[in-house]
Amino acid sequence: MSHMQRAVELAQEVVGATSPNPAVGAVLVKDGVSIGAGATQPPGQDHAEIVALKQASENAKGATLYTTLEPCCTWGRTPPCTKAIITAGITEVHIGAIDPNPDVSGNGQKELEDAGIKVVIEEVEGTRELYEAFAKHISTGTPFVTVKYAMTLDGKIATHTGDSKWVTGPEARDYVQKMRRTCDAILVGVNTALTDDPYLTSRDEDGNPIERQPLRVVIDSVCHTPIGAMMFKQPGSTVIATTKAAPDIRVMALEQAGAEVVVLPSGADQRVHLPSLLDYLGARGVLNLLIEGGGSVHGAFFDAGLVDKVYAFVAPLIVGGETSLSPVEGSGVSLMGDAWYLAETRTEQIGPDWLIIGYPRKESQELPYADLDGDLEYELKDPEIE
Repeated sequence: MSHMQRAVELAQEVVGATSPNPAVGAVLVKDGVSIGAGATQPPGQDHAEIVALKQASENAKGATLYTTLEPCCTWGRTPPCTKAIITAGITEVHIGAIDPNPDVSGNGQKELEDAGIKVVIEEVEGTRELYEAFAKHISTGTPFVTVKYAMTLDGKIATHTGDSKWVTGPEARDYVQKMRRTCDAILVGVNTALTDDPYLTSRDEDGNPIERQPLRVVIDSVCHTPIGAMMFKQPGSTVIATTKAAPDIRVMALEQAGAEVVVLPSGADQRVHLPSLLDYLGARGVLNLLIEGGGSVHGAFFDAGLVDKVYAFVAPLIVGGETSLSPVEGSGVSLMGDAWYLAETRTEQIGPDWLIIGYPRKESQELPYADLDGDLEYELKDPEIE
C-alpha cells in the first residue's frame, strides 16, 4: 500500500464525522518510514495535516507529507494548514486532489511552492469519490444526493401486499449501515414513515445505535407522520419537512413528540418544494444526503434532476404482482432515449445480492455543480413532492 493510499484509508474512516469540512487523511514520511498520520477531526478541531505534524513533532523537518486534499490556506475555525507545513520544514507535499473550494483551489499549492516546497499531484483510487459531496456543497450550497434502494430481480421493492422484509440479505443490510455512518442525513417520505415505521438510525455491528446519528428527514406536506413513530424514540434529531398547509395542531403535536418541524415553500399542488429543502439542508451543514424513500420520493428527485448518485441493490428473487411497488415512480420519461443512464458504474457482490453504483446522467444534461474536474452548471427545475 502506498503512502497516499494509506492517507485515503484514514480519510475514509472519518467520512461523515467532519461535516461541513471535508474528510482528509495525511501521512508524514521520513527516510521511507511513517512518522505521523491522522485524519480530520470534528469541526473546530485539528485538520489531518496538523494531527500528523503534532505526532511527528520536531522530527517533521525534512519530511514528505502525503495528504488527500490540497492543504487549506485560509483562516476559518482553525489556522491555515499551509503555514504549519511551511513552519515545520516539510520539503515535499503530495496532494491527492485540488480543493474545489474557490478560496483555496490552487492557492494552497501555490503558497507551498512559493515557500520552496516541492508539490506533487498524486491522485489514487478513491480520492475523487472522497470529495464529490464536498465539491457540490461548496459550489452550490446544497447536499450531494444519493438514492439507495433494494429491489428484486423483477424490479420490485415489496410484494403486492406491501411486505418488504427483507428484499436483501444481512450482508447488504450491514453495508447500508456503513452508508448511514458516512452520511449527514437520511431522508424518507411520509408514506415510508406510515408503512414501515422505520428507526432510521445508524447502528454498530451488534445492532446498537452509535453515538453520532445522521439527521433524520421526513417529507410530509401536511404532517401526517404519527406522533408515536419509532424514530422519535431513537437517539439523534428528526426533521419533518412540511408546508404551510399543515394544521397547527399537527405541527404542535409533532414538536411535542420531539420532532423539529420546518415549514418550507410549496408548489401549486401544495407539496414540499425539493430545491428549497436541499437549500435548507445545505445551510444546515448537510453534505451527504442519503435517500431511502419509496418509489414516489425517488421518482420526484429523478424527475427534478436532483439525484447525484445511485446505490441499487439487486436480490436474486422474483415476486411478481401487477401492483407490486417499484423503486422509482414519479412522472418518468416517455421515450427510452430520454432515460437516465448510470455513468462510471461499478458492481459488487454482497452476500447473495448484487450492488450497482453509478452516477445518473442524460446526454443533454451536465453536472449541476463544480466537480473536481471542471466547472459545470445547469438550471434546476422546480419540483414538488408531498
